[in-house]
Amino acid sequence: MDQMGRVRIAVDIGGTFTDIALLADAGLIHQSKISSTPDDPSIAVVEGVAQLLAELSIDPAAVAEVLHGTTVGSNTILQRKGARTGLITTRGFRDVLEIGRIRMPDMFDLTWDKPAPLVPRRHRLEVTERMAADGSVVEPLSEANVVAAGEALVAQDIEAAAVVFINSYRNPAHELEAAAILRARFPKLLVTTSCAVLPEMKEYERTSTTVVNAYLLATMRAYLQRLQEGLRGIGVKAPILVMTSNGGMLAADVTCEKPVMVVASGPAGGVIGAARLGIARDDRDVIVFDMGGTTAKAVIIEDGRPTMTSEYEFRDGISTSSRFIKAGGYMLKVPAIDIAEVGAGGGSLASIDHGGLLVVGPQSAGAVPGPACYGLGNDRPTVTDANVVLGFINPNSLAGGKLAIDRSRSEAAIQNHVGKPLKLPLADAAHGIRAVANAAMARAVRAVTIERGRDPRDLTLMAFGGNGGVHAPDLARQLGIPLVVVPPMSGVFSAIGMLASDVEHTGLKTIGRRIDTMTVDDLRAIKRELQNQVAAQLAGDGYHTGRTAFLWEADLRHEGQATELTVPFEGEDFAQIRERFVAEYLKTYGYQDHTPIELMKVRVAGRGLRDNRLDFRAMKIAPRAGASGSGTRQISFARGEPALAVDIVDRAAIDDKPRPGPLIIEEFDATIVVPPDARVHKDAIGCIVLEFAP
Repeated sequence: MDQMGRVRIAVDIGGTFTDIALLADAGLIHQSKISSTPDDPSIAVVEGVAQLLAELSIDPAAVAEVLHGTTVGSNTILQRKGARTGLITTRGFRDVLEIGRIRMPDMFDLTWDKPAPLVPRRHRLEVTERMAADGSVVEPLSEANVVAAGEALVAQDIEAAAVVFINSYRNPAHELEAAAILRARFPKLLVTTSCAVLPEMKEYERTSTTVVNAYLLATMRAYLQRLQEGLRGIGVKAPILVMTSNGGMLAADVTCEKPVMVVASGPAGGVIGAARLGIARDDRDVIVFDMGGTTAKAVIIEDGRPTMTSEYEFRDGISTSSRFIKAGGYMLKVPAIDIAEVGAGGGSLASIDHGGLLVVGPQSAGAVPGPACYGLGNDRPTVTDANVVLGFINPNSLAGGKLAIDRSRSEAAIQNHVGKPLKLPLADAAHGIRAVANAAMARAVRAVTIERGRDPRDLTLMAFGGNGGVHAPDLARQLGIPLVVVPPMSGVFSAIGMLASDVEHTGLKTIGRRIDTMTVDDLRAIKRELQNQVAAQLAGDGYHTGRTAFLWEADLRHEGQATELTVPFEGEDFAQIRERFVAEYLKTYGYQDHTPIELMKVRVAGRGLRDNRLDFRAMKIAPRAGASGSGTRQISFARGEPALAVDIVDRAAIDDKPRPGPLIIEEFDATIVVPPDARVHKDAIGCIVLEFAP
């Protein structure tokens, strides 16, 4: 892996494009884009890798590893295309999925429909067994019940079974016994246990997470097998590592057992890249804004670390991990980057609703047929079509000329579906589409800042994704953010971020004790147990002492509460843990509580530190032809104002001397809009920096 001439490839699958980045010797990075293939995402990956290797005359055998961010898990849930799944649980707990948290995300929304459980009630079966809260056996497991449940599920063509017993996080013996019985008697049945997926308290969260894992098993295994076979078919025999929801990397075989860990894999690479880049720029407090073809995402980075969450709910529309929005989707209690996501990307469709209002998204034209300007059969307008009509995006081609653009189709789509119904001129209708999309994206940014007690005006907005540089200036203006940073290769930055990531394994132990009753020796013993567990997993990946790092987190709450907050800590200093929890509680909820504090869980993230991890200070970007050369284009920056003739330049034309807008910077992978009220320069790393007057 560390030999001279070996290369690493990172691939990120988006709703419109599949992005590929190749890291060669001495930090030289090559990039490419290819249209995604939604029916089988592995096809675009294999074709894109083959094309890039051929273009660079690189022997496929020189590829050391393939890093992969995938939306297969999330799309499987959204499209309800997972395995036919059953649930085997303790007698009396059949309806845990239905009961949930007995909440709804908005108590005044009378149109809300609760998501249907991934396992229908007829496929949820009970068996006799019982563990006490302290892990002692109340009632032995009935082997006959387990066999009968397995027979019933197999008779109903169930492909995967989740085994979730009460209090198994304290004593997993019954779950392990049931799983062994099922695997021996029904070898074709995919079995997953809650003690292997989530050994934590809280019955609903544990059941939901385990069910999602079972639901994804068949799809993820089939996908990774096709991907591996496809890569081997072009001569790439390197191992595949998959980006996890919390920004680490897992081997493909581990992912096949725990697909629930990679449901939010897609955007994680870009967030990790943004955190590493922020540190390199000495800018450790950043709002990440990632706008692609289907969605826009926002994350906050504080002191160089992305805000993390120990649970989130996956659902359609706006997906936020806000602590104040619950019951909107499928609960996943796994470590994840705290992301707010809205269905407002370049391919999001614009239409007029039944009330006569303009709406944008969450439905998307995706890669096929794509925006109207692609000429692939869609005649409905998208955000990209609005940007083409207003002049923000090249009206002839994208991705270095790989994708032809037809402006006349954008004009027709907007006029027919928005302009005429609302009796608006073409430019006004296009500005309306942008304004609605921008409002949705600003909502995502507010969800990770203002809703969490952070002021966006104190932070830098780091924008990437194919459309990030086009819309970030408008968001900065709306939210009062003075600085926008667009990183190098911003259109493929989620793939770039994977090259800056580490292999990561996590360990967790449920505690459930007041911290004023615990000693330093108690905490030291807990840490030793978890570190030994995770160190063994890292050693299996080839990372031993000296090439590992361990990050510790504690989940705490005030006594009697049901929700925890997560804080990082070092050492065994309870005073530090208490202080950080009190500060986080005040920042999140706006007041202080003086009741005793409970330590609910201790979590460790063990990282295998790569010798060849991308260093943003030392990276070099291989030149690549952009979508256009120099020239000018008429740009309409504001509704009701005349269009301006704006210079079109390449990133190389920007230096460290501030330059006033307006300006359009076009690259192979992205477009950056510099509005008239901004100044732009390039920093030492190569980022484009837009400054707005206060």
